[in-house]
Amino acid sequence: MWNTVAPCSICKPSPNLASLLLPRRLHATRAFRRAYAGFGGHQLAQAAQGRTGSRLLPSKAKHGRCAQRYPLLDGRVPSTHRHTFEENLKNSEAVIKRYSELLQVVSKGGGENAILRHTQKNKKLFVRERLKLLLDDEPFLELSPLAGLSMPYGDVPAAGCLTGIGKICGIWCLFIANDATVKGGTMYPIGVKKQLRAQEIAMQNRLVSVYLVDSGGAFLPLQVIPEPLCRGVHSLSQSSMTLPFRSALFSTLVWCWFCITQVAVVCGSCVAGGAYVPTMVEEAVMVDRIGTLFLAGPPLVKAATGEYVSPEDLGGATLHTRISGCSDHFASSEKEAYECVRNIISTLNYEPVPEELVEHDHPLYSSDELLGLAPRDDACTLPVKLVLSRLLDGSRFQEFKADYGTTLVTGFGHVEGHLVGVVANNGELSHDAALKGSHFVQLCSHRVIPILFFQNTAPHAAHPAGISQAEAQAGRLKAQASMMAAVACAAVPKITIVIGGCFGAESYAMCGRSFSPNFLFLWPNARVAFVDSRHLSAVPQAGDSNGTDESELKHLKQKLDEESSAFYSSARLWDDGVILPQNTRKVIAQCLQIMEQQKYQVLSPYQYPVMRM
Repeated sequence: MWNTVAPCSICKPSPNLASLLLPRRLHATRAFRRAYAGFGGHQLAQAAQGRTGSRLLPSKAKHGRCAQRYPLLDGRVPSTHRHTFEENLKNSEAVIKRYSELLQVVSKGGGENAILRHTQKNKKLFVRERLKLLLDDEPFLELSPLAGLSMPYGDVPAAGCLTGIGKICGIWCLFIANDATVKGGTMYPIGVKKQLRAQEIAMQNRLVSVYLVDSGGAFLPLQVIPEPLCRGVHSLSQSSMTLPFRSALFSTLVWCWFCITQVAVVCGSCVAGGAYVPTMVEEAVMVDRIGTLFLAGPPLVKAATGEYVSPEDLGGATLHTRISGCSDHFASSEKEAYECVRNIISTLNYEPVPEELVEHDHPLYSSDELLGLAPRDDACTLPVKLVLSRLLDGSRFQEFKADYGTTLVTGFGHVEGHLVGVVANNGELSHDAALKGSHFVQLCSHRVIPILFFQNTAPHAAHPAGISQAEAQAGRLKAQASMMAAVACAAVPKITIVIGGCFGAESYAMCGRSFSPNFLFLWPNARVAFVDSRHLSAVPQAGDSNGTDESELKHLKQKLDEESSAFYSSARLWDDGVILPQNTRKVIAQCLQIMEQQKYQVLSPYQYPVMRM
């Protein structure tokens, strides 16, 4: 499925534009650092003085020749660890089988009957067929495909929408596509959350956003379920309104200091909350006889006024392109609509990158062996350098502070020609390891080098056994707080891969979800929890001097084991998806290319959104 992706189309900044956009008083703010995480320190200095006329070269063009000088990693699995390797391999095969089954369920959307009704009766294309017409013929990165499975209110395959990043006319774009075979494309709480996360990724990585809208608005039976998705909102009907709110801000510099182009295709029914998205983008395309756009459909008009009106007369493509002006382009078919979107993307002010390809070495060890290195639990963890030797170019790694804080591995390497800093767990995050991590993260931030976090945190007992352990834990927490501050303030792109355990406060220092990495993925074997089930017996229950009943404790452990799985986590959008270990290198390379594109985009001087008619 994964293959090498060609360099993307990019733009250079305008010569004297940055002096208008980057007042020096903004340099210290976190939003500024995130917005311009792709720029180097010297480039920011030039931007502040209005001297950004020179083209910014990709990092792989600058560092590609030096990778062969880094020391080689020994990726051979020691014979003493062969038994552990085999146990991990068996566990990986089992969880990957389960992962494949879940993906098969997701790929069918609302089911075969729903797909037949959608394609044959309603004469519409299935959402994945739409993406084939819209995107270039290259692999795309799908985000959170398992979202919505096994929710309290039932299964919602892919949360009722597909989100991801793919190329359109050579430009990386984020897409949000409703799947109308799942409850008519209506928005569940988890679906709103998934779309908001996609918009956050678009903002963070400055990606063009394309919406394929085929939605009946909010799923009304769940409209009052508490779901604090954004700005403290506790209602689905209200939280879904944050989508157009954020869409409006995407087109202006007021919120994030750069514009994000948004395009929408009305390729189905857009009712109620679903009608806001296409009316707030820069350009909208409507498909004749398929796309309709109104706040209240014909049944509600009939109930309110007694008048019958057809969907086409009330809100069809002809009406909105010729009379209301809510849509900008008329398309007689879906194929024509997606071709129109590709033409719109080609009008963006982007210039192609000089195709200077830097040859990179492949790892010396097979990526398939990562299945045996994916730990079944913390007792089956192997040295993390064995993982790095199967991900980095030429299996070469320039280690930083190799003999200090050895439970954390830090250093520099390349992934398909991209220079990256690596922060990887090799055991618990001790006091020395946390100080070392803090030092290294700040180095990467000063040198403007993206950071890869390979997270495999170790679970700890809930309470220290004695005074000496309490003192050691206090010292470790202080050092971890220092590392957390360094990670939170690092003005560079960050990618986190959870390769094993994600337990407790150590996951914060290793750039967990709450620290807003650009992308966060899990391996299928990963476990996500605050405490490990083996430590539950040590946790006293409030008001119970005799401890927890044995049957109750067994139930709690079973519940924790079930809810700490990677699939449970991904279904609730605590990450951006589960990826196979053997595909990790390709996914990381794609993410690095996606994040690199923003260096070359033209920054608009206008601080107001595009106002529609």
